Amino acid sequence: MEFHNTAAIVTGGASGLGGATAALFASLGAKVTIFDMNEALGASHASAIGGRFEKVDVAHDEAVTQAIANAEAAHGIARILVNCAGIGLAMKTVSRGASHPLDQFCKVIGVNLIGSFNCISKFAVRAAEAGLVAEERGVIINTASIAAFDGQIGQAAYAASKGGIVGMTLPIARDLADKAIRVCTIAPGLFLTPLLMGLPEAARESLGKQVPFPSRLGQPSEYAMLARSIVENPMLNGETIRLDGAIRMAPR
Repeated sequence: MEFHNTAAIVTGGASGLGGATAALFASLGAKVTIFDMNEALGASHASAIGGRFEKVDVAHDEAVTQAIANAEAAHGIARILVNCAGIGLAMKTVSRGASHPLDQFCKVIGVNLIGSFNCISKFAVRAAEAGLVAEERGVIINTASIAAFDGQIGQAAYAASKGGIVGMTLPIARDLADKAIRVCTIAPGLFLTPLLMGLPEAARESLGKQVPFPSRLGQPSEYAMLARSIVENPMLNGETIRLDGAIRMAPR
């Protein structure tokens, strides 16, 4: 899939992994629409890269349908979707004699897993109507995490949400194969996202040293580089790719 004049949607595209991906795709000629809940940051970033912004709760059925329609009205049918929208939560299954609040568990699953599937299904139904470009109609890239494989203490909700993304990658790729739409997932390790940027520098350096090589936190631009490769390589399909410098997380 080529980028030039191709409509793309990046969820969570206001900053972090999604922000870097939106910027790279736009620089390659894609017509990018950012979906995010942060209106100020999203609108500013979209303007800076020459794209569009839609304030969207990815877990909301009608909101995603409308946002995709708005993006299509401006840029044509989107052929590239990158799902980076997500939230985190650190909470044990039992803590100080109390159980993990179910509403908090459901919230993480709702945004990370259900939100990703919501965008996938609504994107795919439109992409399936587009004509073939070379041999394909669209590409979907999801964002999991190494927590899907190496979930740490307090990451039950987060790891479950990301494990679900890994688990649905192959079935959805098979579902959409007859529509010539590819599906892959990136599972990042420790990356310099807004969440980690809030930590003291010493703490960030300590986390980076846990990575075998290179012994540092990943840069959002390196996630974007892999996303670009997935879009451009037509044989990448149904796969989850770890992007983690060979780290395997300890329990804590």
